[in-house]
Amino acid sequence: MSIIQTDALIVGAGPCGIFQIFELGLLGVKADIIDSLPTVGGQCTELYPDKPIYDIPAVPICTGQELIDSLMKQAAPFGATFHLGEEVIEVAKQEGYFRVVTNNAKEFHAKTIFVAGGVGSFQPRKPRLDGIDEIEDSSLHFKVKNPKIFAGQKLIIAGGGDSALDWALALADSVAELTLVHRRDDYRAAPASVAQLKALEAAGKVRIIENTNLAGLGIADGKLQSVALKSKAGEEQTLEADHLLVFFGLAPKLGPIAEWGLTIEKKAIEVDTSNSQTNVPGIFALGDISTYPGKKKLILSGFHEAALAAFAAKAIIEPGKKVHLQYTTTSPTMHKRLGVEGDIQK
Repeated sequence: MSIIQTDALIVGAGPCGIFQIFELGLLGVKADIIDSLPTVGGQCTELYPDKPIYDIPAVPICTGQELIDSLMKQAAPFGATFHLGEEVIEVAKQEGYFRVVTNNAKEFHAKTIFVAGGVGSFQPRKPRLDGIDEIEDSSLHFKVKNPKIFAGQKLIIAGGGDSALDWALALADSVAELTLVHRRDDYRAAPASVAQLKALEAAGKVRIIENTNLAGLGIADGKLQSVALKSKAGEEQTLEADHLLVFFGLAPKLGPIAEWGLTIEKKAIEVDTSNSQTNVPGIFALGDISTYPGKKKLILSGFHEAALAAFAAKAIIEPGKKVHLQYTTTSPTMHKRLGVEGDIQK
């Protein structure tokens, strides 16, 4: 097994992890970046690639995927090496470096580590119904991979959040029959989406069943045939269905990170606000997975944390060398690293 030597190993290729590449690159540090998913983007691409984001500074509106595309373009000059489909399972402190091993037996020797794994890996919250494993991904789904498979089908969507209503609105015109089942009569989704859904119900395009839970699945020959429902009042009914989409949210799991010896509070890693460093010197945490007094789980907060972590890490990577603050507007060194020397007008 070959060993990959790296000054900086970033765990998590979401927006904060990708921006960490940029901040390290400005300081002359080349990074390796790991993610358990097969593609970059984290929550932005997994949960809301087409949803608008309005609170990125100087970007009035962009989708989750557009944000990731822009961050990748911004980080490109620094040549980070991506290791996708890899999950870190072991981190051990050695003399002068961390030994990091993935589930695919890839080994890194890293001077510094940056944990940017969102809130860990996400697992869908599944209803406790018999037969789920038999039809999962064929006629029972926890995410939409290919919307075309629902065309002309009888579809039931369970949930009352943004994902449930967004897909109900998106698929209403293409399916043969659509029913939204929600366990309450108030929704976590955006009010505008709720209003649109109610309008579709009034137009006869969608059936809404509230204060009702999933009670059972009718399965034949490995395919969903029907879904049994039970209201809070105890009333039962069964609906024919070709597909069932369940959006009960995602449960964050820290996984192996919980065993790294880091100080963890409520599934988040405590860090020093001055440098985003954890209780283990050389390991930093940023984005949603980090916590400190006054922490706000915003992407822009993670960007700030990445900058602080980069400067602190540079001092570890090159001990005894003063880390100067330089500006991309005026620094020739920064221009060279960014590859824009010829583009700057003097």
